[in-house]
Amino acid sequence: MVRLLISTARRLALKIASYGVMHLVVAILVAFAITRDWRLALAVGVVEPFFQTIAYSIHDRVWHRIEHRGMLSGVEEAAEAVTARLEVMRPEEQTRAHGHGDGHHGHSHALPGSFKQVALKTVTYCLMHFSVAVTVAYALTQNWRTALAIGIIEPLVQTVFFTAHDRIWTRIEARKARAAELASA
Repeated sequence: MVRLLISTARRLALKIASYGVMHLVVAILVAFAITRDWRLALAVGVVEPFFQTIAYSIHDRVWHRIEHRGMLSGVEEAAEAVTARLEVMRPEEQTRAHGHGDGHHGHSHALPGSFKQVALKTVTYCLMHFSVAVTVAYALTQNWRTALAIGIIEPLVQTVFFTAHDRIWTRIEARKARAAELASA
């Protein structure tokens, strides 16, 4: 059980770290394209992703709660999230966790079931990202025009990368779940 918890924590840390690295690179490149100043681009690239990674973790947790609203107790929700991450759910539980069966709509680590839900999750991410990006860019540049340019362009680019990142991790987790299912069969 301890190994499973460590494995889950390791995978979650890897997901968050991969998001942070992706965000860092894109933020630096966009800030440099706008400012043509490497020092400012590096400052934006280091400071802004730090705050965005925190915001991303909160965003992911909020979506997890929205998707489980009124369905499970806090303990049940935590247990289901851990067992889904550990890929030790029974087949009927996996079906329920992915939006089929007895009315459960899954967890935020599974790809949302409908285009509307994917779009809404992406739009809320974009709005959160815009707010953080403008605030950080203004704090570093003290220039509203530059802050708005960074705040508009950088989140749009990051939103594309966020969606790709989320889908890649969902596919990785689904592949591991299928492999575990095949191994146990």
